[in-house]
Amino acid sequence: MITMFKRSLYTSLMIIILAGLDACSGGNEKKNKTNEKPVAVELSTVSEGTQPAILASGVVEAAQTANISTRVMGRITNIFVRVGDRVNKGQLLASVWDEDIKAKRAQTDAMIAEAEGAYATAQKDYDRFNNLYKQQSATAKELDNVELQYNSAKARVAAAKQMRSEVNANLSYSSLTAPFSGVVTQKLTEVGSIANPGMPILTIEQNGTFQVSASIAESDISNIYLGDVANIQLKSTGKYFDGKIIQINPSSQFTGGQYIVKISIPGTAKKDIYAGMFASVSIPMKDTWQVKDDAALVPLSARYLS
Repeated sequence: MITMFKRSLYTSLMIIILAGLDACSGGNEKKNKTNEKPVAVELSTVSEGTQPAILASGVVEAAQTANISTRVMGRITNIFVRVGDRVNKGQLLASVWDEDIKAKRAQTDAMIAEAEGAYATAQKDYDRFNNLYKQQSATAKELDNVELQYNSAKARVAAAKQMRSEVNANLSYSSLTAPFSGVVTQKLTEVGSIANPGMPILTIEQNGTFQVSASIAESDISNIYLGDVANIQLKSTGKYFDGKIIQINPSSQFTGGQYIVKISIPGTAKKDIYAGMFASVSIPMKDTWQVKDDAALVPLSARYLS
């Protein structure tokens, strides 16, 4: 009887111990599951033939821009255009005070008249002494002196005419004309201001010819070629269109390590496009890998997030 009681007691104790161990194990497992951090993933659509692309930011600019300035110093007397005006090639845009240049031109005209008079006299003397020398009525030294005076008078006439050409060139710089047909986009000074050589007075952009200027990183520039197609989106309007790379700047010395790439804008997309608009540029990479026609590619964006 006692033996059976001990055996029953031993069996009960084992059941209690096993139940306790099971409870402890289940609690730890539940605790561990509670402390696990969930893994966040980004979902992306699996597509066939997805190709990597170079992404860049750009800005719309006119294909041809000119800063109108003068090569002479003087007071600006007139500005004949305003910002937004359309101008034609050769149209007068502004003028600089040129009375002093006109006075110099009058002086050079007088110098030319005087030099030509002296040259005419020297030529007559040379012809006369040349005939006398042939008749042995004048010495060689006398002929040489007359010839020297003749050549000197001839040189003074040429110098005076060159001076007049210089004055006329300066006079032409006082009238500023449009180098091409376009639109006035900036007016950088006012009538009455003093114009200095090289100081911009107006800015003109060519009509209807725009391009996108994009900055490409050093690591991507070797994968871009002239003629490549670029996908462009204007950030302000959301407009999409394709352009072609028409220029690649081979140096980044003055652009902060970025290589400037010019992308043409097709004529069908020029409507409602203005210089200065910001653009997102995507240039598909080619010849960097090969993909089978039936391959399903997973984008790089479908990655684990830490």
